[in-house]
Amino acid sequence: MSDPQEILPNCGVTLHLSIALEDGTVAISTFDEEPLEVIMGDGTLQPGLELALYGLKAGDEQTLNLLPEQAYGLRDRNLIQQMPRTEFGSDFVPEKGQIIAFAMPNGDEAAGQVLSLDEGHVEVDFNHPLAGHEITFKVQILDVSPPQGDASGH
Repeated sequence: MSDPQEILPNCGVTLHLSIALEDGTVAISTFDEEPLEVIMGDGTLQPGLELALYGLKAGDEQTLNLLPEQAYGLRDRNLIQQMPRTEFGSDFVPEKGQIIAFAMPNGDEAAGQVLSLDEGHVEVDFNHPLAGHEITFKVQILDVSPPQGDASGH
């Protein structure tokens, strides 16, 4: 019987994960839902979260505390933008705390959270909602398939 496949770059991985904030609030969890399927390196998971998975095998469980710079990064003041109220159209009234999807010049979408608003401007934070947080990252590896594009079967 061959050894179970370790998680390597480009492996397919089926897993459950949860991410909890410093106060124990669970921000994301798949444990009561369908498991997540990812290809390592496809951008689904933050690089720091992927690093925590390398070497694990199906059946492994792990809980790690990650600093902001290991997880979703530190908060960046440059990602907080003052936008003219006119950018939102007259029929849309943004509210504090609201998450809004914005079309970027390159065609991608970016989510921003409304921090504050006044007559003329809306302050929008484009930082990832988990940026600046120390997180507890818990994973349960369900299945690992060999790296994509590796025809040797090893």
